[in-house]
Amino acid sequence: MEKEQNQNIEENKKEDPILQEADKDSENIDVKENQLKEKSPEDKILELEDKLARTFAEMENQRRRFEKEKDDAFEYGGFALAKEALSLIDNLERSKQILQNDESLKSSEAQKKMLEHFDIIYKDLISIFLKNNIKQIDSLNKKLDPNLHQAMMEIVDDQKEPGTIVQEIQKGFTIKDRLLRPSLVGVSKKTENVVKKNEENKENLDKK
Repeated sequence: MEKEQNQNIEENKKEDPILQEADKDSENIDVKENQLKEKSPEDKILELEDKLARTFAEMENQRRRFEKEKDDAFEYGGFALAKEALSLIDNLERSKQILQNDESLKSSEAQKKMLEHFDIIYKDLISIFLKNNIKQIDSLNKKLDPNLHQAMMEIVDDQKEPGTIVQEIQKGFTIKDRLLRPSLVGVSKKTENVVKKNEENKENLDKK
């Protein structure tokens, strides 16, 4: 009787696609269960180590992205504020210049005291700037560098090589490795007589 029932079930499976599909699913489950049972403890440990390594790698990538975003936010966020703060230095220097040229206070004790206070404030500002990686550009007696300097005028100076900075009109600054603002400068040039003489000497040497 039981044998006949099993035969009927098998025949129904052949005729019924749903029963065939269910049978396949059952077989797949059995295969997966067997595969899991076949994994050794060592294999399972290796799988776990691999998953942990991937997780830690992803966490490290996220940490680096966060650090870069934080550094960029600090650097570029402070850039505009630092640029605005340079006006404090400019105004301080202008005020000091006006005070020095004030004939009514010339060589007075009041003028001396005020100039001392200006110098203290100036040094404090420069110190704060340095702590925040804001540095003055060294310009005087340097060759003009378009990346750092902006030439505003030419000044006749036969003692200097043409293009040498001989006057600083406005100080330039950098923040970290970026230009905050260029130095406005005056550069040297030779007098026309000296230029002509040099050209004549060159021509004479070429003829020889």
